[in-house]
Amino acid sequence: MKTKTNKTRYVASAALIAALYVVLTTISSLMGLSSGVIQVRFSEALTILPAFTPAAIPGLFIGCLISNIIAGGVIWDVIFGSVATLIGAVGTYLLKRKKWLVPLPPILANMAIVPLILIFAYGVPDSYWFTLITVGAGEIISCGILGMILYFAINKYGKDIFKQ
Repeated sequence: MKTKTNKTRYVASAALIAALYVVLTTISSLMGLSSGVIQVRFSEALTILPAFTPAAIPGLFIGCLISNIIAGGVIWDVIFGSVATLIGAVGTYLLKRKKWLVPLPPILANMAIVPLILIFAYGVPDSYWFTLITVGAGEIISCGILGMILYFAINKYGKDIFKQ
């Protein structure tokens, strides 16, 4: 019976994280911050959650996938933008014991992949390096600053909140 409860908690946690990602991306979108050369998605702060639960990995991936579909992103953005979030989430999970490195994988994954999406899928005329810097600045704000604020806010109770 315990394994069924664990599976249910895992799926429920993943679904809740996906829903939060969609809601926070929608709020960012309403403020004009969720897409373009400079992006500050509030939902990217959630990319620290794999440090607390592996359920955050599929939750973040599915949340990003749904958000990119809702936003009307081209197929390459939907696929590769979501893969960037997945790579970042897995990296965060692997670095979960190094609290100051936790936001680094999603920052780096998005800095590497999102500029390519903007240039090749949307025809953004800026160079890769310029776009890497602007996307990186938004990711540092979202993952590095907001994410670490969230990390420290839930760190004390994270193991209780995200019991598997």
